[in-house]
Amino acid sequence: MGKSAFIFPGQGSQYPGMGKELAENFTIAGETFAEADDALNFKLSRLCFEGPEQDLKLTANTQPAILTASVAALRVVQAETGLSAQYLAGHSLGEYSALVAAGAMRFSDAVRTVRSRGTFMQEAVPVGVGAMAAILGVEPEVLTEICMEAAQGEVVSPANYNSPGQIVIAGHAGAVNRAIEIAKARGFRKAMLLPVSAPFHCGLMVPAGERLAKNLEGIDILPLQVPVISNAEAEPNNANDRVKELLVRQVSAPVLWDRSVQKMAELGVERFIEIGPGKVLSGLVKRIFKDAETRNVEDVASLKSL
Repeated sequence: MGKSAFIFPGQGSQYPGMGKELAENFTIAGETFAEADDALNFKLSRLCFEGPEQDLKLTANTQPAILTASVAALRVVQAETGLSAQYLAGHSLGEYSALVAAGAMRFSDAVRTVRSRGTFMQEAVPVGVGAMAAILGVEPEVLTEICMEAAQGEVVSPANYNSPGQIVIAGHAGAVNRAIEIAKARGFRKAMLLPVSAPFHCGLMVPAGERLAKNLEGIDILPLQVPVISNAEAEPNNANDRVKELLVRQVSAPVLWDRSVQKMAELGVERFIEIGPGKVLSGLVKRIFKDAETRNVEDVASLKSL
């Protein structure tokens, strides 16, 4: 039997009702949501379970909501199945869930940190100034050329290398729109703006990273019990003294998800279990590594299937 990895979703996987079924059926999941409510001093659980969706989509709410739903599901998986993983990884925000799973961050510290992270990322760029877009079917080298041509003194660059042929760009709205037009003119017809509130993982996020670095100064990073594949390097990290630096870099660096999955495959991982709301990462894993076995856990039915 090959090795297993637990993988954790990032922004975009949220939906009203997430985590509710697990919280109603498993005490440990309910306790996780209660712990988040206490840490943040507001009813995050109610927002996760009931919405409204427009409030759940605000990045300062989305980030702690997805983290909490993911950690609640993780704790249920561990309690009910006894499964463990040889590697951990998360997409953007999901890296914090992975660090909680690794024992490197206390859950209460993580949930407060990602709420601040969401606020810092939103405040780094006024609403409407930045944008993100998905460009499908384009090679990384070609997309880098398109971004250079589109920049015209503004910022636009690859933000998420999600899978072969699926790359997201981020930057100033004007530059992102120019990149879409250039991509379409070159024959890449599937190029579209994404409904996001800020241009994540590009140079415009450097101020957010600086604020996050100050925030992280007061957080204890404990020894990692399981290696975490970092977004910024797509390499396993075992060193707790590198965690903060990697989290700060991650804010403005592209998410190397395709390389992260390839690295885990090279390390012998055959089974990827996505833990938390949605199953977007499972689909990406299959596109990157077609022989992978993928499972997800977000509710009672998916837990029973696992």
